[in-house]
Amino acid sequence: MTWWEALVLGVIQGLTEFLPISSSAHLRIVGDLMGQDPGAAFTAITQIGTEAAVVLYFRRDIARIIGRWAQALPVGPWKNQVPSSDPDARMGWFVICGSIPIVVLGLLFQDAIEHALRNLYLTALVLTVFAVILGIADVRGRKERVLTQLTWKHAWLYGFAQSLALVPGVSRSGGTITAGLLMGYTREAAARYSFLLAIPAVLGSGFYQLVKSGGTGGAAGFGPTLLATIVAFGVGYVVIIAFLKIVSTYSYLPFVYYRIVLSVIVVALLLAGVVAPLPST
Repeated sequence: MTWWEALVLGVIQGLTEFLPISSSAHLRIVGDLMGQDPGAAFTAITQIGTEAAVVLYFRRDIARIIGRWAQALPVGPWKNQVPSSDPDARMGWFVICGSIPIVVLGLLFQDAIEHALRNLYLTALVLTVFAVILGIADVRGRKERVLTQLTWKHAWLYGFAQSLALVPGVSRSGGTITAGLLMGYTREAAARYSFLLAIPAVLGSGFYQLVKSGGTGGAAGFGPTLLATIVAFGVGYVVIIAFLKIVSTYSYLPFVYYRIVLSVIVVALLLAGVVAPLPST
């Protein structure tokens, strides 16, 4: 991978990670068009950059949630300093339990995730299918619940929705936001919880792939991967600010239309032989 290709892919990762349009699908498609499939390791590692942007943006919320969660534990130096019913303490547990499905399924289906599920025909299909589901959720969802009304059942459902993003084209944020809208949460509440829920899973996956590659960044190489990760961090931070402002005012329908158009383009490229269904090994 060249430095220029890494720069382009870093920008794409930062632009698409938080939008419900699937960053992994975009990296797969654009990488193939450049003749340089980035691979699952590159995708996971560059997501460390975008998640670092989430940690920076939500640093006060994260610090408060961790602090109150620790103070509500029945053991430890701060045990029982706050009630277990405290909203921030509960949020800590919700993020933990919501992260379990994607960790378990990611480990069980690791080989398929890194190979078979990266088929662009499948990517095109799920881009359209989940676009329709997101559109229905955005139009039909009650949009009444706020995050303080999150329940254990909903936390688990959010978690399973997030795990669908193991298939490129679903979109991690798209899956969790869609689930939130279907359960009656406001657009902003669904987006904010999507950001918080992603932190353990995405950082865990990124550092796992980094260690697995021996610190080299996989086939892309250490230097290009590092550049893409840094670029993804900067672009991602700006996108977080803009995205939260947009969803508090407008609907998700533009993203629905975008996903469908992208799906059609991918199928056209496949039929024309411009891109291959599966990356070369």
